[in-house]
Amino acid sequence: MIRLTVQMIFLAFLVTFVACNAPPVPLDDIVIEKTFTPERCDRMVKSGDFVRYHYIGMFPDGKKFDSSYDRSTTYNVFIGQKQLIAGMDKALVGMCVNERWMIKIPPQLAYGKDGYGDIIPPDSILHFDVLMLDVWNKEDKVQIKTYHKPESCGRTVQVSDYVRYHYNGTLLDGTLFDSSHTRMRTYDTYVGIGWLIAGMDQGLLGMCVGEKRIITLPPFLGYGENGDGSDIPGQASLVFDVVLLDLHNPKDEITVEVQSLPDHCPRKSAVGDFMRYHYNGSLLDGTFFDSSYSRNRTYDTYIGKGYVIAGMDQGLLGVCVGERRRIVIPPHLAYGEEGTGTKIPGSAVLVFDVHIIDFHNPSDTVEISSVKPENCTYNAKRGDFVKYHYNATLMDGTYIGSTHTIGKTYDVVLGAGQVVVGMEQGLIGMCVGEKRKLVIPPHLAYGERGVDGEVPGSAVLLFDVELVNVEEGLPEGYMFVWNSDVSPNLFSEMDKNKDAQVDNTEFSDYILLQVEEGKGRLAPGFDPQRIIENMYDNQDRNKDGRITEDEFKLKADEASAHDEL
Repeated sequence: MIRLTVQMIFLAFLVTFVACNAPPVPLDDIVIEKTFTPERCDRMVKSGDFVRYHYIGMFPDGKKFDSSYDRSTTYNVFIGQKQLIAGMDKALVGMCVNERWMIKIPPQLAYGKDGYGDIIPPDSILHFDVLMLDVWNKEDKVQIKTYHKPESCGRTVQVSDYVRYHYNGTLLDGTLFDSSHTRMRTYDTYVGIGWLIAGMDQGLLGMCVGEKRIITLPPFLGYGENGDGSDIPGQASLVFDVVLLDLHNPKDEITVEVQSLPDHCPRKSAVGDFMRYHYNGSLLDGTFFDSSYSRNRTYDTYIGKGYVIAGMDQGLLGVCVGERRRIVIPPHLAYGEEGTGTKIPGSAVLVFDVHIIDFHNPSDTVEISSVKPENCTYNAKRGDFVKYHYNATLMDGTYIGSTHTIGKTYDVVLGAGQVVVGMEQGLIGMCVGEKRKLVIPPHLAYGERGVDGEVPGSAVLLFDVELVNVEEGLPEGYMFVWNSDVSPNLFSEMDKNKDAQVDNTEFSDYILLQVEEGKGRLAPGFDPQRIIENMYDNQDRNKDGRITEDEFKLKADEASAHDEL
């Protein structure tokens, strides 16, 4: 039991005397204004709970007299045990973690007629802006919430198993204090024999490979009263978001039998690559236990970094796209001495027949192979307006789309962000009539999410492209250029009604006439009217909706005139 001395109460509610200019409105009881309520509230504070919260204490006129924020530490206390002033003890009951309340406490439930020395005047109404960060009870146990479980889970973590898992560790209010993901390395340990804090030793028991669960620990099963000395405060509940990757014991070596190699293998997989592959899994006697084909979905993962069982991690290195190989994995690099129960017996050797669909690395660039026409006088560049045909597939030949099926070209301005980055890079430098084969990694295409119903996430794309036409663009930064010398009477020629100003209609008609007569060019591939509107707005320096001759002269004096006259 914690006893609060007068000094501890003073530390909790240190105040500075503030004389109120007007008497506060009398209160009969506490008043609570809920300034923020989280969408989710798993539990509410009840009498007997231990809480950690931040607060700002104020008088009714808004003058601050105390704040836990100023001390850079939360206020930690049991509720309902008279360790707080009566009003606060009453008011905190029912709060949720991350909830914020403004609590108004009348003097009879605070420091009453006596006040507190010369710090809190007699009969003071006190306001507290409270943010609840943590709540637990001495009767709490480890809480486990599984939010993803693999389809097959025969074997679960038992005492003395060796596990590999990733985790994010947060406080109850969501503050991140540690993550194995940021280190790109699993946390590897024995379970149930004291290598971990007590709550994690309990929370990992019963997990399956591939399972994801939230494990919530009260502080007495975590880091206790003192925390960890750095990122975890004392008396803090801990929340671990865990994904289990492997259970195993001492290691052996795998064996690999290459069954089929593609005719062309420009590169082999390496540590850090992201791979999509299909597999059939069986025991050495041919007994089937799992297949990606049965789920009609590839298995997608980074390799060489512990995202799959250790034997498979090794077996997927050095493969080619389209390769088929058999990987034989001893039990301690698969599912160990106990196996997975119904499907994989303990100490079973596993056989995986694997077909590699595609892989890439975050550092990959677009691969280009080209067949150029005999006459190649102009190469497409940024700013050019190009028209091209394409056929698009995945690396295994799965059809994605084709311009030939819709009977028209795909038209874009290079450098304008109108296509994926990899396609834009692949079109640069092409001649009319040239054909290219482009291999585009997902980070230069549709990324981890892909395109729903069309392109799988993290898929490498293959494009067969033929350039049909190129319209040369303007120099970078320009939307209009003159093909000949600018008329010295430009303003008077535009000013058709001779009112000493050019409106937007006169301006537009004049520019379109110059383009029609071949005296000027607008940037191809864009809406001409939008370009002209921007030019007009740029010329109209004072933004009064008309252009004067002085505004023309001012523009003429500027160094960079891009789309200006």
